Amino acid sequence: MQGRAATGGGTAVPVRRRQWGAERRSEPMPIVHLRPTMAKLTWGRIAITATVLFWFAYLVSTIARHLLNGVGGFRFTMEAISYLTVVTFLTFSALMYLVARQGAMKRFRVHQRVPRGLLDEHFADSGRSLTVLVPSYAEEPDIVRLTLWSAALQEYPDLRVMLLVDDPPFPTDPVVRERLDATRALARDVERALAVPHGRAAAAYEQARRVLGEAPVAPAGSLAALAEEYRAAAEWLEQMAEQEAVADHVAEFFVDQVLMGLASELRLSLLAIEAAVEQGGRMASERVRELHRRLVWIFAAQVGSFERKRYASLSQEANKAMNINAYLGLMGATWRPSESAEGTLLSRLAPDAPREDTDLVVPDSEYVLTLDADSQLLRDYCLRLVYFLEQPENQDVAITQTPYSSYRGAPTRIERIAGATTDIQHILHQGMTYHDATFWVGANAVIRRRALEDIVQVETVGGFEIRTYIQDRTVIEDTESSVDLAAAGWRLVNYPERLSYSATPPDYGSLVVQRRRWANGGLLIFPKFWAQRRPRAAAGVPIRWGEFTQRLNYMASIAWASFALLLLLFYPYDGRLLSPLVIGAALPYFLCMASDLRLCGHRRLDVFRIYGFNLILLPVNLAGVLKSIQQAFTGEKIPFARTPKVRNRTAAPGLHVLVSYLIVIYSLITAWRSYQHETWGNLAFALFNAVLAAGAIWACIGVRNSCVDMAMGVVNWLFVPARKPAAPQTASAGPQPVDWQSILYHGDRRLGRDLRRRNDRRRRITRTRVPRGGR
Repeated sequence: MQGRAATGGGTAVPVRRRQWGAERRSEPMPIVHLRPTMAKLTWGRIAITATVLFWFAYLVSTIARHLLNGVGGFRFTMEAISYLTVVTFLTFSALMYLVARQGAMKRFRVHQRVPRGLLDEHFADSGRSLTVLVPSYAEEPDIVRLTLWSAALQEYPDLRVMLLVDDPPFPTDPVVRERLDATRALARDVERALAVPHGRAAAAYEQARRVLGEAPVAPAGSLAALAEEYRAAAEWLEQMAEQEAVADHVAEFFVDQVLMGLASELRLSLLAIEAAVEQGGRMASERVRELHRRLVWIFAAQVGSFERKRYASLSQEANKAMNINAYLGLMGATWRPSESAEGTLLSRLAPDAPREDTDLVVPDSEYVLTLDADSQLLRDYCLRLVYFLEQPENQDVAITQTPYSSYRGAPTRIERIAGATTDIQHILHQGMTYHDATFWVGANAVIRRRALEDIVQVETVGGFEIRTYIQDRTVIEDTESSVDLAAAGWRLVNYPERLSYSATPPDYGSLVVQRRRWANGGLLIFPKFWAQRRPRAAAGVPIRWGEFTQRLNYMASIAWASFALLLLLFYPYDGRLLSPLVIGAALPYFLCMASDLRLCGHRRLDVFRIYGFNLILLPVNLAGVLKSIQQAFTGEKIPFARTPKVRNRTAAPGLHVLVSYLIVIYSLITAWRSYQHETWGNLAFALFNAVLAAGAIWACIGVRNSCVDMAMGVVNWLFVPARKPAAPQTASAGPQPVDWQSILYHGDRRLGRDLRRRNDRRRRITRTRVPRGGR
């Protein structure tokens, strides 16, 4: 099934075999979106109007023809109300899609890219520091390596890249320990590799400063030297690209778009510089210094790593939010580690306290960039987004991001379809910004550090101060943080370009983990947003209708769409409720999605594959929604489940796969019953669902893999792991040494346990004692 190839780091990684029907195109879409025509905008307005009119016509016809005329009795009336509710919710979601894409088209039409010269000029005097945080947990080292390189090669004047390793620091499994050691070595390897081109670029910059002096115009010889430096930098990147082994489409993207993309830009600048030399052109000295500084910025990143689980005084919550929070809480201070019975503790030093070599110095920065370990940035992501934040009209923007696109050339069918939905979401998020309803999508974002201080919550846990910037109350921590920032008066903006890319799950098992997490939490967050209505209105920034509906749809549509689809699939509605008007209300949504898919480089017919894809994801979405309901009633936080970022197949829960088959089976049964009762509308809908769901099972899960997953689900349900017997105490062992450090640090930890046992025993005695005069 899989071969293996060596990466640039020398590690052998599996190469996933390409499936029939996988994506052939490997080049991504242009960075700047195509400018929509007026005809496209007009058709978008027609689609919105048609959806509303068809729904209203169905509403009137249903009420007038069936409910007001008393046709069908009580059961039919209840079915009509239920069916109308289902249609209304689904139509609302379709309408929000059309409204969001219309907003995105308007933004794409007016967007103008900032010229490169203005960026160089702006950052010549304004180089505020930026820290890139890359949270990592049990990732494949070669995947993390590409992410670190894409961040380290950003053209930014003051850049620091930190890999936040969240693996248990002292694993006993040799395989896990080897992977962890390889991950720890990544930061050191990247910084060591950057030292060579950075040293050359820095030396050339200093030489140019001495040669140029105070002269307003650069001498001809300085341009020739500048050209030589650009040639050397481009050749270094091209040589690195040649040494990279392309194991998959992600590595291909890294070589073609990150390394060769940057090299091509440098070659283009080299062409202009050489032309200036040949034509005897004159260039301002300041411009020559800017071009030299650009090379220094490219290779000047400081790369390091940090492991919060080495320190007992930091939060040990097992989720990505607290991994980032732990480092954010340390920034801007110096910390002294000290050993205790609990583990290594960090104590904050006063600014004027003497420093020691073992002290942990964590520099502060004006901006923070959070980047998932399976994402990659194009070369000027940081430069353009920070430039946007530093414009006077954007001083109230807390977060700006480019919603990530999918890597092209996916080797599996499910990754291709999941990537198509990712590209559609990119457009929708751009449209949500048009209505001031931007949500932080988590995979990548530039955050203003000052904004995080406005939403931080400080609490003491076990005697240690824990600072929480990104709330981890739900497993979609970025969504809740978006609501918190809006409540604090900050805006969030999606930058209208494609500058970031992220991996989509390559198999159904890892997709289940991701989508179940996405479906969990929106219902819990919406009450917090609802409570902001009056405070924001009093502050003069009321929640407008467009923002409210877009946020409502984003946070709650998975819940109502899942239950609505469940009713449509499994409840035998009366055939008289079906109407061409319902199809008319849904048709603009599907036609516009097909057009958007084509715009993103996919196939128009993928709209049917996405429909079947969503059918087999129905049990996954329902599981996530039910988890939210469970948390709402119990108050217990749902554990954070990280999406596996490995190249081996991840097994899917057997029950989820079984439900997908049940959808096909029940749809066929419904089709047969509809044929017998001659309800042709129900027959067509049931066959449509059965065919598309069956096709999705074959394409996205695989018949063989689904059988294996269902069988393993039964085995796991029946299997109960045996308890390991306690190790016998032998006489030869002798007395155990007293753990004096633990006693002095914790005190008598047995006291609380003994008191609980004594109280439990008393309660049991009280319940079993028969009172006087009893039985």
